[in-house]
Amino acid sequence: MHYVYFLRSLTRPTKTYVGHTEDVNARLSVHNSGSVPSTTRFRPWELISYIVVRDEQTSIDLEQYFKSGSGHAFWHKRFM
Repeated sequence: MHYVYFLRSLTRPTKTYVGHTEDVNARLSVHNSGSVPSTTRFRPWELISYIVVRDEQTSIDLEQYFKSGSGHAFWHKRFM
């Protein structure tokens, strides 16, 4: 299984991050360790939601959608 996950910064709650992975808990640990340059500044992060899909390409496509303007607006309108 593959996941599209949504994180929120605990130090700046208006900051969110979207990514994809095969292991959500391991990936959250990587973000919180400071190993991801784009998320280091706003750590620690909390997992706020994830979507499970069957294949990697679908997770990549969904991640890109949620990072787009309309996907970002959809996410924030429905879940934030």
